[in-house]
Amino acid sequence: MSISPNVPSPQESYHYENTGTPRWIAVLFGVLFVALAAMGFFGYTAQSRMSQDLAKTEEANKQLLQRLDQANASLADLKGHLEVTEEKLGLTTAELAKAKSRAESIRKEQVAADQKLSSQLAQAQKDNEEKLGVVTTDLGGAKKDIETTRNDLEATKGKLDRATGDMGVMSGLIARNHDDLEDLKRRGERNYYEFTVPKAKTAQRVGPVQIALNKVDQKKSKYTMTVYADDKSIEKKDKTAGEPVQFYVKGSSRMAPYEVVVFDVGKNQITGYLSTPKDASASAAPAAAAAPAKP
Repeated sequence: MSISPNVPSPQESYHYENTGTPRWIAVLFGVLFVALAAMGFFGYTAQSRMSQDLAKTEEANKQLLQRLDQANASLADLKGHLEVTEEKLGLTTAELAKAKSRAESIRKEQVAADQKLSSQLAQAQKDNEEKLGVVTTDLGGAKKDIETTRNDLEATKGKLDRATGDMGVMSGLIARNHDDLEDLKRRGERNYYEFTVPKAKTAQRVGPVQIALNKVDQKKSKYTMTVYADDKSIEKKDKTAGEPVQFYVKGSSRMAPYEVVVFDVGKNQITGYLSTPKDASASAAPAAAAAPAKP
C-alpha cells in the first residue's frame, strides 16, 4: 500500500506532538508553583506573625484595661478627695468671711474708740485750759490775798505791842484779844496755844505744860496761877491781864522764855494763850502730866 505524500508518518507525528508544547510553559508552571509555595509560606509566616501580634495586642489591651480600671479607681478617689476638699474649702471660705466680718467690726470699734478718745482728749484739754484759767485767776487772787495779808500784818504790827515780861526779858509782840492772836499765828514767829482755864482742883494741859488757876480778882483783872513743867511747879502771883508772864523750861534759851498772856480775867476763869519758841522741845510735857491736884 502506498502512502500518500500528504499524510505524515508516525515518527513525524510524534515529533510534531513533542514539538507542540513549549518548554517555557513548564518553566512557568514551575515558577508559579514556587511562587505559590513561597506565597503560602509567607502567608503562613505572616499569619503566625499576625497571630502573635494579635496576642500581644490583646495582652496590651488587657494591660490597658487594667490600667484604665486603676485610673478609674484613682479618678474615683480623686473625685472623693476633691469633694471633701470642696467641702473644706466651703467651710474655709465661710470662716474667712466670718473672720473678715469680725475684722471689719473690730476696725469699726477701733475707729469709734479712737474718735471717742480724741473727743475725750479734746474735752480734757479744754477742761485743763479752763482749769488753768481758773488756777491762774486763783493764783492772781491768792497773790492779791497774800499781798493784802502782808499789808494787814504790817498794819497789825503797828497795833500789836511789845512789853517787858515779869522776868525782865523783852517779849515779842503781844496779843490783846483773840483776833490779835490769830494775827500772831499767821506771822508764825512762835508756837501759840490758846486756852481758857477754869478755877479747879486739877491743872489743865496747855501745849507742853499744865496750868492751874489758883485765884482770880475780876475787878482788878488779876489772877494767880501755877505752871507745872520739868517736874517742878512755878507759881505766878497777882499777875495782871495783858502782862507777859515768863518762865523757863529745860532746853529753852535764856533769851526766849515761855510766855503766858491772859487777855481776859473772868469770875472763875482766865482766857489767854501760851507762846513757846519755835525750837522748843516737848520735854516739859511728860513732866506736866505729873502735876498734883490742888488741895
